[in-house]
Amino acid sequence: MRSSFKHSILFITLCIGLFGLFVGNICYGSIAIPAKEVLKSLLGQTTSKDTWEYIILNYRLPKAITAVLVGMGLSMSGLLMQTLFRNPMAGPYVLGLSSGASLGVAFVILGASFMPSFLIPLLLSNYGIVLASTIGSSSVLLLVLLVSQRLRDTMAILIIGLMFGSLTSAIVGTLTYFSSAEQLQKFTFWSLGNLGNLSWESVWILSLCVGIGLVLSAFSIKPLNALLLGENYAKSMGLNYSKARLIIIFATSILAGSITAFAGPIAFVGLAVPHIAKLTFQTSNHRVLFWSTLLFGAGIMLVCDIFTQVPGTEVSLPINAVTSILGAPVVIWLLVRKQKMMG
Repeated sequence: MRSSFKHSILFITLCIGLFGLFVGNICYGSIAIPAKEVLKSLLGQTTSKDTWEYIILNYRLPKAITAVLVGMGLSMSGLLMQTLFRNPMAGPYVLGLSSGASLGVAFVILGASFMPSFLIPLLLSNYGIVLASTIGSSSVLLLVLLVSQRLRDTMAILIIGLMFGSLTSAIVGTLTYFSSAEQLQKFTFWSLGNLGNLSWESVWILSLCVGIGLVLSAFSIKPLNALLLGENYAKSMGLNYSKARLIIIFATSILAGSITAFAGPIAFVGLAVPHIAKLTFQTSNHRVLFWSTLLFGAGIMLVCDIFTQVPGTEVSLPINAVTSILGAPVVIWLLVRKQKMMG
């Protein structure tokens, strides 16, 4: 009873904090906009200046929504992977899933010159890039899973994930060698990660993909709790293991694939946020972890996005760098604190 009350207080605090960060994210930038004006715009009222309204509706709001979607999607895919592999170091980035997505996008952007001319506009559209990214990430995850069935050693699975990452990097390197300067620039900007380049159309496509992934994840809560105690225990509880695993694979690949396509390969979030949620809520129950991971993921991405903006300038830092710089010390501190509490 006491823990459920504590969880309720934490959830309320996280929701209030997330709303504050969402408004703060829209306020902050090269042109500061008062929070009152942001709230007016969000409620459908007219702001004091037309330029503010234009900036909010066309740039800041899509960027803030993208940050929330990216944070939720990556952290959830990390939680799914860590439970499926029963490995705290698993995540879309560690297992080579993001490398697979990068390879798919590299084939589309860098390999466009080798394609028939009538296919190029379709492949370079938002739909083409999302499809390529999802196929790339799904292929790598299925390969990792096939190998993991042969190898029971979890460290071996991680090493194989890293090998897949090296292999895809080599293929991408070969493609860059034959690419034009324009194609290289486009791929380099994509690979650094960016939340601010999405149109409303792209935000809707991303919302749909992340929505499908999160619904599948929600249906996997009960199987995930059973998987905590091992594959054999889950089967003895009447769980259809192969079906549950397939749903988890599909959910992870659509989340990581669509996010990597639109925002680039963003490191760290998928690996760290599930640990932050577990250490904060002191539970391994996925009914609690599902929501806490989503809220922490969205909040952390909004904070990182605020830090990408260099004060007083129009310069934006790559989101990929900021997530790692800010996030790694947080997880180290939480783990050290947990060790002290246990000791």
